[in-house]
Amino acid sequence: MASRERHHSLFDRLIGQADNALRTVARGHQGTGRASPAVPTDIPALNEAERRHVAGLMRVNHTGEVCAQALYQGQALTARLPRIRRQMEISAREEEDHLAWCEQRLNELHSHTSFLNPLWYLMSFGIGAGAGIVGDRWSLGFVEETENQVCAHLQGHLEKLPGHDERTRAILQQMHTDEADHARKARRAGAMQLPGPVRKAMTLVAKVMTGTAYRI
Repeated sequence: MASRERHHSLFDRLIGQADNALRTVARGHQGTGRASPAVPTDIPALNEAERRHVAGLMRVNHTGEVCAQALYQGQALTARLPRIRRQMEISAREEEDHLAWCEQRLNELHSHTSFLNPLWYLMSFGIGAGAGIVGDRWSLGFVEETENQVCAHLQGHLEKLPGHDERTRAILQQMHTDEADHARKARRAGAMQLPGPVRKAMTLVAKVMTGTAYRI
């Protein structure tokens, strides 16, 4: 493993990150091939207001996954310890399924992903890279806090879904399980608790993202 790390220069990793960025923000994401939790469920009959509402929620969740991918990829680029870099890369890979599932559901709802995703990707990548430069424990702290906030958003969305939309519910429940697991892994790896002002700033940015992604 150490030998393999030495053969990947910064330029190599930058090329890899550029490819990851294109795959993240482009439509048609395939994920890892893990079956969608929605597969066993039927497509529910939604009225127009319900369809638009569920599409808005799923667009927010898709954008949240774009931000998470960018955060992980930025952190992997600047992580100091190979094991931390590898953990970031594995977590990002696992969450590619979330992108695919959200996009599939949006397609079923005859809706679109957020037009602002490239902007959110760039901003999140910068935050992730900056956190990695500051230190791995800080980087892991950003992961834990991000995943905790994502879990809170997902729980709120589960409560806002139409009661008969089991298809969307199955996707969000599995995403919640995965995100909570990633938060636990970051904590076990030595995540530093972020200062209160940083957590509040992250919450504020998340509110702006969710408000715009729901509509745009």
